[in-house]
Amino acid sequence: MHVPDPRRIEAFVNSHRALVLTAIVAWCLASWTATGAALGYAYATVHALPGLNAVRAAASMAHATTITDAKGRHAFTIFEEQRLQVPLSRVSPNLTRAIIAVEDRRFYAHDGVDPIRLTGALLHDVLHTSAEQGGSTITQQLARLSFLTPEKTIRRKLQELVLAGRLERTFTKNQILELYLNKAYFGDGLYGAEAASLGYFGKHAIDLDVAEAALIAGLVKSPSAYAPTASVNRALARRATVLAVMRDTGVIDEATFRSALRSPLRLNDSLRREEAYGQYFKEEVRKQLVDMFGWDRVYRSGLRVETTLDIDMQRAAEAEVARSIADIERRQNRRGPAGSADTALQAALVAVDPRTGEVRAMVGGRDFRASPFNRATQSRRQPGSAFKPVVYAAALEQGYTPATILSGLNAPATLTQAAWLPDDEHSADEAMTMRSALRISSNRAAVRMMQSIGVGAAVDYASRLGLGNMPRVPSLAIGTGEVTLLSLTSAFGAFANAGELARPVLIRRVTSSDGQVLYESPTASTHAVSPATAFLITSMLEDVIDAGTAAQARALGFRLPAAGKTGTTNEYRDAWFVGYTTSLVTGVWVGYDQPRTIIRGGYAAQLAVPMWARFMTAATRGDKPEWFRPPPGVITVEIDGASGRLASSECRRAPDAAVRLEYFAQGTEPIDVCPLHRTNFLRALVVPSLPPPVPYEGPRQIVASAEPAVEPVPQHAAQAPQARAEEPPAKKKRGFWSRVFGVGKNDADRR
Repeated sequence: MHVPDPRRIEAFVNSHRALVLTAIVAWCLASWTATGAALGYAYATVHALPGLNAVRAAASMAHATTITDAKGRHAFTIFEEQRLQVPLSRVSPNLTRAIIAVEDRRFYAHDGVDPIRLTGALLHDVLHTSAEQGGSTITQQLARLSFLTPEKTIRRKLQELVLAGRLERTFTKNQILELYLNKAYFGDGLYGAEAASLGYFGKHAIDLDVAEAALIAGLVKSPSAYAPTASVNRALARRATVLAVMRDTGVIDEATFRSALRSPLRLNDSLRREEAYGQYFKEEVRKQLVDMFGWDRVYRSGLRVETTLDIDMQRAAEAEVARSIADIERRQNRRGPAGSADTALQAALVAVDPRTGEVRAMVGGRDFRASPFNRATQSRRQPGSAFKPVVYAAALEQGYTPATILSGLNAPATLTQAAWLPDDEHSADEAMTMRSALRISSNRAAVRMMQSIGVGAAVDYASRLGLGNMPRVPSLAIGTGEVTLLSLTSAFGAFANAGELARPVLIRRVTSSDGQVLYESPTASTHAVSPATAFLITSMLEDVIDAGTAAQARALGFRLPAAGKTGTTNEYRDAWFVGYTTSLVTGVWVGYDQPRTIIRGGYAAQLAVPMWARFMTAATRGDKPEWFRPPPGVITVEIDGASGRLASSECRRAPDAAVRLEYFAQGTEPIDVCPLHRTNFLRALVVPSLPPPVPYEGPRQIVASAEPAVEPVPQHAAQAPQARAEEPPAKKKRGFWSRVFGVGKNDADRR
């Protein structure tokens, strides 16, 4: 072996000292620079990572807000990520074993990094000059899900390794596994094992069998590619791979492997199928929640929201809206597809508990996806004759009665400087009682009533009933003001609720994810009309359903005691019906967003009432008949239906008389005897007429009596014929002629 001569080396160094020193310095500088750069790179990579305290935030994640119906059934979720968090104890062991087998078989043995798997991944990346090979443990994947971006770089991999160690020092293995199973993305918009189980198989994560667990576990590698909703074949091939790994690692035996491999794939999306109904309701709730709590809290903090919705009623409502639209379109000469949502026939329905204001069902149009515009809450339309009960309620509050005769109906009304005689397709009679006028929906009678009470009274009571500010015009009597379907339905609810207006409510309670109550709906109602007025309006509106413009409801099989009113606007542009039982008030509307004729001759009786009747039949199935009972202060008096006055013996014997029991608020009942069935001479002595209008000075207080209420008469006995006589006289001290002949002079003092 040749050994260099030290003297020659020394001679060389001495003769080339400067060159040698320069080389040594260059080498040192290069080494120091490389080392510094490496240290700086490592420092920069790690320095930006969260510390141990911040790592604890890995346990937090965006939680979906869950929404239940009035019976506690899951109805909707509102989420940034479709995730339902569950503890590890609520995840099937089949799934945890499958996940560990295919993603990190040495999970319980390493400290966050698997050296064996990492070495294999690094060798692959070096040989292929890429950073695409896996090798990440479940802990590393959790670090990436919680803190890092999905980019595949050396820097991201270094950060992942550091964070994995910190996670292992912060959480137990089972805690890490639980967090991972709740955070992992499983395709088709589903985050976490629970959402994936419900979204793919319609069952909770705890109930997954081996084949189902293998399919879900296989999604983690490439959720978009392997999701069964994207490709059944790829999903089954990936499931077979996972099952083979489970068998090879001893998680399952050969028999279980073969059985699971043959298991057919049966998809069942119960998570999102539940949201096939009630999207208009959900959107109203979502908007209210965001207004109350802000977007971030609603979408990420896992609120628990108890609503007033009844899922069964909602399904029935949507079915009947769809059926009614289809029936009407068939009547429109089978026009075929309607085209865009802007030109399509629309319908809306809302059902409310009149005692609480809780909304049980809401349909805002024919298709939420095509048009999320809610025609039950956002659209303001003229209600037509459906507004008339408001006018008559204002009259009852001033002392008028269901037996009040509205006369002079063929003479122009003079509510303003100009005379006006509205069209009236229902009757050409000169006079009729208030009960008859409401039953047949006489326009002229409503205008005559408005003339007597004053426009201001109608506007006032519309406001009291939650209908907002109405225009102070004579045509308000026949519904030319604008309302929403929800507000009009709520107003009718006051008639069903003894005059108390319960404002519409969609949300009962909101709690945080840890159970803290954040909001509870107030239960207070406001006084709109007296209990006597509410009952008298209801009694008259019962006639509308039993023998009036809404009699079609009975023909279609709806049998419970109910009251309601139809409404049809000019040129048949809108069809309304609002009706109620003691426990449910429902309003329906049919029309176009850009008002135009629905169908020639298309009254609400044919277009809106059938939808209402079919829905109410379904919604109240099983309910027992419950009659509206008169409150204290309402009495019954036997009257002649034509004159509205006390029935005499002559009335009872007359072949053309219509003697009946009528309801009155005590103090407003007639005291004069009917003159119509006496001699012509006595009849000629009594020719009263409605007094001129007087300035409206606010609601008249009717004092209720403490006497026990009188039981209601059967409905067939309560039908009033069209009036054929004069207006009833006022209640006043009876004079000699009055006592002898039943003659009154004037009734102006009763207004």
